[in-house]
Amino acid sequence: MQGLPEAGPDVRDFFHRWLETFSGFVRDVDYASAKPLFHRDILAFGTHRDVLPSLEAWVNSQWDNVWPRTDDFRFDLAGTHVLAADDGSMAVVVAPWTSTGFHPDGTRFDRPGRATIVFHKQDGLWLGVHSHLSLNRGVPQASHGNRPVKAR
Repeated sequence: MQGLPEAGPDVRDFFHRWLETFSGFVRDVDYASAKPLFHRDILAFGTHRDVLPSLEAWVNSQWDNVWPRTDDFRFDLAGTHVLAADDGSMAVVVAPWTSTGFHPDGTRFDRPGRATIVFHKQDGLWLGVHSHLSLNRGVPQASHGNRPVKAR
């Protein structure tokens, strides 16, 4: 049996840059800049909902409940795996991430998790078509930060 279809260096480096870009938008609470990275009909899972059937549903349910209430979101690139289809049409990124949560009294806590993002390449553009970000076991789901949304 062959090993997993690990992406080559160029594809891996592209997705590392993609993760850095997206995590910057999360830190900035900049929905408008993050939206073009995903297909409008994305199927997403998250902490607050089961399957969300569109980008707008994902933004309104998941992003609104997480991004303004947390801080310091970053992917662990050293722990990231990028898998790619032989024909270059699809890729899967599996990545741990870290963030900071806030207790009701404002004290901070570590809020790590993991992500799976499935990408489809069409007309030379990679778009996320499925995303599942979830917290590690035992991490409090509620965070009580209150940062403004930069752009919707």
